[in-house]
Amino acid sequence: MNHTPSQTACLAGGCFWGMEELIRQIPGVLETEVGYTGGSTPDAVYEHVKTGQSGHAESLRIVFDPARLSYRHLLFEFFRMHNPTTHNRQGNDVGTQYRSAIFYLNEEQQRIAQEVIRTIDASGDWQAKIVTEVVPCQKFYRAEEYHQQYLIKHRDGYTCHYIRKLELGE
Repeated sequence: MNHTPSQTACLAGGCFWGMEELIRQIPGVLETEVGYTGGSTPDAVYEHVKTGQSGHAESLRIVFDPARLSYRHLLFEFFRMHNPTTHNRQGNDVGTQYRSAIFYLNEEQQRIAQEVIRTIDASGDWQAKIVTEVVPCQKFYRAEEYHQQYLIKHRDGYTCHYIRKLELGE
C-alpha cells in the first residue's frame, strides 16, 4: 500500500478558537491543536501570552493528509477565514498575539506561502495589502486543555472567524 505520510502546518490568524473550529472541518485535516509560537518567551502559557508581551501568537498546529489537502489549498482556506490585511488584529482581538502569520516548517512551505500571498494580493479580493508574516516556525507550546476545541465545548463562545466568499486567485 502506498501511503502518503501526513504533513504539519502552523498558522496564526487571531483567536485560535475560531481558527481551529473552521480548519478542523476541512476535508483532509487529520488533527488540530491550539498553542503559542513565534515569540522568545520559553514555556509560553496563556496568562503571559494574553498580555502581548511574550512575542508569541495564538496559533494552530494542523496535521493534514497531503493526498487529500495540499498545503497550498490549506493556505487559501486560511486566507478565507480571517482578515489578513489587519495588523495585529482580528475582530475585537487586538495585539501581537492576534497577528496573521504563516509559520513555515521547511523551505517548500515558505515558497508556497510567499506564492499564495502574491496571488491573493494580485487578485484584488482584499482591498488592502496582505500583512501576514511568513516566518520560520519556532517551538510550538500546546495551549492549556480548556482551550483545545473550545468552540466544540462552548457552542456559544466568541469567534470572529467565518468563511468569506472570495475567489482568491486559486
